[in-house]
Amino acid sequence: MLSKEQITSLLSAIPDPEIPVINIKELGVLRDVVVNGNEVEIIITPTYSGCPAMKQIEDDIISSLERNGIENVKVKMVYHPAWTTDWITDEAKEKLRKYGIAPPEKTTADKGALMGKKRALECPRCGSKNTVMISQFGSTACKALFQCSDCKEPFDYFKCI
Repeated sequence: MLSKEQITSLLSAIPDPEIPVINIKELGVLRDVVVNGNEVEIIITPTYSGCPAMKQIEDDIISSLERNGIENVKVKMVYHPAWTTDWITDEAKEKLRKYGIAPPEKTTADKGALMGKKRALECPRCGSKNTVMISQFGSTACKALFQCSDCKEPFDYFKCI
C-alpha cells in the first residue's frame, strides 16, 4: 500500500478537466487522502455544487489509483466547507495567468456586481489594468468574461468565491 504522501503525489498529476494547466491539488479540489489499511478514501470538494467536471475528476482519481495497484478506492464529495478560490495555490494562479486566464484576486471580496465597470483587473495577455467585465459568465460558471480596453482581447477571469 502506498502512503498518504505517495497517493497525494499521484493525484497531484491529475489536471483539472476544464483548465488543464493546473491540477486538482493546486486548485484546492483535493481536500484529503485517508488511508485505512488496504482502503483509500479521497475527499474532494467541487468548485461549484453543480460543477460538471467533478465526475471526470472522480473517474480520473479512481483510474490513477487503480493503475498504481490500489483497488479499494472511495471518492467522497464534501460540500462543507464550501470551496473557495482562496484554496488555489499561488503557483496555480501564476499558471492560470500564463495560460491566459486572469487568476482570482487574493480574497473572495469581489462577489459584487461588476458588469460594465472599469476595474484594475490585470489583463493576462498584455498586463494592462484597463479592463471591463463583459459577462458574469465566461467559458465555465466559475469564470467571468472580461475584455482589455487596451489590447482589445477578451479573457476569462477566475471568479472569487
